[in-house]
Amino acid sequence: MFSGLMNFLKACFRPRSDRHVHKGSDAGGRQDGLLWYKDSGQHANGEFSMAVVQANNLLEDQSQMESGNLSLHEAGPYGTFVGVYDGHGGPETSRYVNDHLFQHLKRFASEQQSMSVDVIRKAFQATEDGVIAQVSKQWSMRPLIAAVGSCCLVGVICGGTLYIANLGDSRAVLGRVVKATGEVLSVQLSAEHNASIESVRQELRALHPDDPHIVVLKHNVWRVKGLIQVSRSIGDVYLKRAEFNREPLYAKFRLREPIKTPILNAEPSISVLQLQPQDQFIIFASDGLWEHLSNQEAVDIVQNHPRNGSARRLVKAALQEAAKKREMRYSDLKKIDRGVRRHFHDDITVVVVFLDSNLVSRASSTKCPSLSMRGGGVNLHPNSLAPGMA
Repeated sequence: MFSGLMNFLKACFRPRSDRHVHKGSDAGGRQDGLLWYKDSGQHANGEFSMAVVQANNLLEDQSQMESGNLSLHEAGPYGTFVGVYDGHGGPETSRYVNDHLFQHLKRFASEQQSMSVDVIRKAFQATEDGVIAQVSKQWSMRPLIAAVGSCCLVGVICGGTLYIANLGDSRAVLGRVVKATGEVLSVQLSAEHNASIESVRQELRALHPDDPHIVVLKHNVWRVKGLIQVSRSIGDVYLKRAEFNREPLYAKFRLREPIKTPILNAEPSISVLQLQPQDQFIIFASDGLWEHLSNQEAVDIVQNHPRNGSARRLVKAALQEAAKKREMRYSDLKKIDRGVRRHFHDDITVVVVFLDSNLVSRASSTKCPSLSMRGGGVNLHPNSLAPGMA
């Protein structure tokens, strides 16, 4: 059974063309059971490390690292793009985001000939519009597609500026050196949209003053309309448009009152930071990591070990915590199959981006080598289109 699963996973996560991957190299990442990892690689602004562990029957987390030209024009801008897309209800929306968001960003950056908050906002909106169009086409045959969505965390490093855009509850955390003491402290860069946060509940109540059930405490967990924890996402159109919240959608997803104003939205929280030499690295991760590790614990793990394998080390630390909470050994947790594994932890995606201040300070017009990598091991080459996962 387990060897059959391994063969299936290897088939699914094989790099696009075996020609480009030498046996024994980790050019396209490596697979170890339900764990995929790329211990070290080079991006426009330094080194990076990626890791993904699967818990769901179908991997709902998707991720990508893109480096080089961030537009369709030779003139650039050039830089680094990181995306972590934590799907829910199925893998379709996170896969769609993985295939389209970066392409939209390149298109808008080409039009404006620069990187900006506006470019990122437009790329998110175009991706959301594309998902709605896909749902409209498929809904009559597959109504459940309306209840599939994805969180969306994006980081762009361009010309010494870091842009962080977020929908949902994935998180980006910076490791920054304190000059006086030399210690590396965590700085959370992303705002989260989860109903467990008091300010998010207040925002929802203010947006829906006539709805006493806009947030509901259910089994000790706050949920929007008693259905979903995140208040912003790509997809989840059953909570955005009335035409998708009716039969033949399952009764458990249907609301008693017709939707007058969208309950969820796809408006990202965006922050902009001018990077300084004391900014050492950024950890991008889905909430599966942060369920088990605090921001400072994660920063300490990266800081106190070699760079090589940082993302895999963080995933392992989270799995060890998950095992401890269930009073079991880590070695036994690793034997549990996908699907059943979801009872112990979520899919977890981690991308650690190290910052080389000499590279970060370069102008956005400075050309750099191209890299395109998907978490889960679909390795795209710069000239190829972005098809979905196998």
